[in-house]
Amino acid sequence: MKLDVDFDKKRKFPVGESGQVKFRFRDIAVEPGSSVSLKKDFDPNFTGGYDDKSGALEQVASNVQRLSEMQQILYAQDTYAILIIFQAMDAAGKDGAIRHVMSGINPQGCHVTSFKSPSAEDLDHDYLWRASKALPGRGMIGIFNRSYYEEVLAVRVHPEFLAKQKLPPETRKGSIWQGRFKEINNFEKYLWHNGTIVLKFFLNISKDEQKKRFLSRIDEPDKNWKFSTADYEERKYWDDYQKAFEDMLENTSTEWAPWFVIPADNKWFARLAISVVVSSALERLDLSMPVVDDKQKQRLEEIRDQLLAEQD
Repeated sequence: MKLDVDFDKKRKFPVGESGQVKFRFRDIAVEPGSSVSLKKDFDPNFTGGYDDKSGALEQVASNVQRLSEMQQILYAQDTYAILIIFQAMDAAGKDGAIRHVMSGINPQGCHVTSFKSPSAEDLDHDYLWRASKALPGRGMIGIFNRSYYEEVLAVRVHPEFLAKQKLPPETRKGSIWQGRFKEINNFEKYLWHNGTIVLKFFLNISKDEQKKRFLSRIDEPDKNWKFSTADYEERKYWDDYQKAFEDMLENTSTEWAPWFVIPADNKWFARLAISVVVSSALERLDLSMPVVDDKQKQRLEEIRDQLLAEQD
């Protein structure tokens, strides 16, 4: 089952009862094989030309309800798994998006994994090892807050991280990043062949908006805990990260696991876009509640009669 992203530049999706918020999948999806310029192709402030925040939030709530219903069927059917990946610069809203869009999901059927600096044990294995351990099982939804894509992002921007991985010298010959892009694509195709649907979101925040959010975290005491000096230090590498993101998007958006570049300057629109993509993906699956055979139905009827015959 491929996601079957519609790249028709004319088709728009109306949102909410008012229908005032509209956008195309093509506005947020990276077409496989295409070149990417974040500055030219994807506006962090994009909202489809509309500012119907209430209409968008109305649709998010509707999508969350639909997700809750479909997640129950996904869990019961036990055939597919959903892996949702979030990548972004700091303060882009990954945590908030996860919290709002997945708020209706049964916790028993969903697991969130946050990938921080690798441990000594992680570094003693291949770079996909710790992600492989956290993959969702059939019937489950797994969310990666950052992921193995850090291996072509943070590790690329900071060569000292790569040095810690103790790779054999021969693996560093040629372009290690092109090699990793290929390995990641093959890994995701393997997951797809085995029933795991991979949805990848890059939350595209502008440098100005990140600055505003950083200042808010400093100026508002209740948000001080959110601010990390490490986040500020990473801001100094903004241009390097943008280039790394562009290369990642160009080389790892595939038919079986496309990237969606989510405009993140307006949180309401980001949550809308993510909820539309996730709910659309689940709707494309052949989901149905398991049906018991005649023998099992007969047994259930027998048990029902026995329960009704019990004396209180």
